[in-house]
Amino acid sequence: MACPDPSRGIYLTYFIQGLILLSAASSITAGEYFLGLSAGVAFLLTMAPSLMTRNLRLCLPWEVNLLVAVALYLHVMGHVGEYYVTLAPYYDKLTHLVSSVTVALIAFFLAVLAEHQGDLRLTRTAIIVFILVFTLAAGAVWEIYEFVADQVFGTNLQHGNIDTMSDLIVDLAGAVIVAVLAAIALARTEGHQFIRLFADPTHHPEPGDLVSDPIDLARGR
Repeated sequence: MACPDPSRGIYLTYFIQGLILLSAASSITAGEYFLGLSAGVAFLLTMAPSLMTRNLRLCLPWEVNLLVAVALYLHVMGHVGEYYVTLAPYYDKLTHLVSSVTVALIAFFLAVLAEHQGDLRLTRTAIIVFILVFTLAAGAVWEIYEFVADQVFGTNLQHGNIDTMSDLIVDLAGAVIVAVLAAIALARTEGHQFIRLFADPTHHPEPGDLVSDPIDLARGR
């Protein structure tokens, strides 16, 4: 399936990716090799959505790619620009909120994909629970990464139990926001059209398609 030409908004994603590369280069030039490596990994992660869907019958909206890039750029600049220190603790919590919303949207996309292309049948409740669990799991993995980095490289990414737990609470808040929006979308007719955007953005469902859509509202009751 050939994806339609992307909106000009995709250039915003390219711009953010360029800023991440610039941050990586400046960090390496300044001798901050760990920060440069982290920024380089962040750049590769911004490309992951496009690479993962290139050979699939999927076309991610450019807004999803932009949100991934913004979330990773905020993290990179938190270290390179030292905003985690100068704007503490607000910048850290903002970064966690944006990142958790991004991860929760990806979780929603994965659930929608499983429902649309596979034999799996998910109720609205199951999708909401998956969004919450997936986002919190990602947040826990991130905290583990920070702990390991502090122990191995002598960094100062974690600032005690209160900081770690407040980060996870913010992650939960971001997951709840997306879960509520997902529940509303799936409870309305427009939710089915939203699902079609990922599988085939060129497809315009007819009224009969909505009736036969895999997600049956009755199963969410």
